[in-house]
Amino acid sequence: MTDDDLLALLHAAIDAVVEVFTGHDDWGLSGRRDGQYASDLAADAAALQVLQAAGITVLSEESGGGAGEGPIAVLDPLDGSTNASRPLPWFATSICVIDNGSARAAVVHDHASGVRWDAIAGGGARIDGVLLPTREMVPLHESVVAINGLPTANPGWSQFRCFGAAALDLCAVADGRFDAFVDFDTDALGPWDYLGGMLICQEVGVRVEDAFGRPLVVGDHAARRTPVAAIGSAFDELVGARRRQASR
Repeated sequence: MTDDDLLALLHAAIDAVVEVFTGHDDWGLSGRRDGQYASDLAADAAALQVLQAAGITVLSEESGGGAGEGPIAVLDPLDGSTNASRPLPWFATSICVIDNGSARAAVVHDHASGVRWDAIAGGGARIDGVLLPTREMVPLHESVVAINGLPTANPGWSQFRCFGAAALDLCAVADGRFDAFVDFDTDALGPWDYLGGMLICQEVGVRVEDAFGRPLVVGDHAARRTPVAAIGSAFDELVGARRRQASR
């Protein structure tokens, strides 16, 4: 499958989720496991139907999977499902295909606004089909930083926001609404939470790494990571702050 065909498949899978949410009225808990919503399951079923019909192996937050040979679509059917249940307009579907240990293609869709980001490794990132420019560094003391979890101290940023959907937080770094992202929680984010936004960030020059040096591109359902996304000295400062917090 070519990169363009793969990207088209990811868009089709997310289109299926958008369609299933049209008229969807059950945003409550599923009752199957803690923190899972009926909307998570509806989105998962819609995306899986499209991806699996194309013969793509899927690793989903909701239904597991993974392993096998060839590309793996890492799927977060509904990132920010608690927000969606409130309703707070910050929730998304994210899919990133990993292949031979690298992120190859990604699509993230913001369900509240209808905005969509996509990227192919080495081919740039787009928002609603328009190529995003390369991001320039913003010093940490001037930065508005998206976070997950709570810091024990201000690492030196201008302001921070905690919105509850890492996929959208990272996309907002890529398109310039935020200047950086850092996870202050402890091993809370699975690969489905960050991989789509990671590739989109990387394609506009944003550095994205685990704060503790672990590989971010993993196809293990049990894996948890601590991503940091920023440019230049702001990245180093945020990684340092995250490591200091962990050592206390």
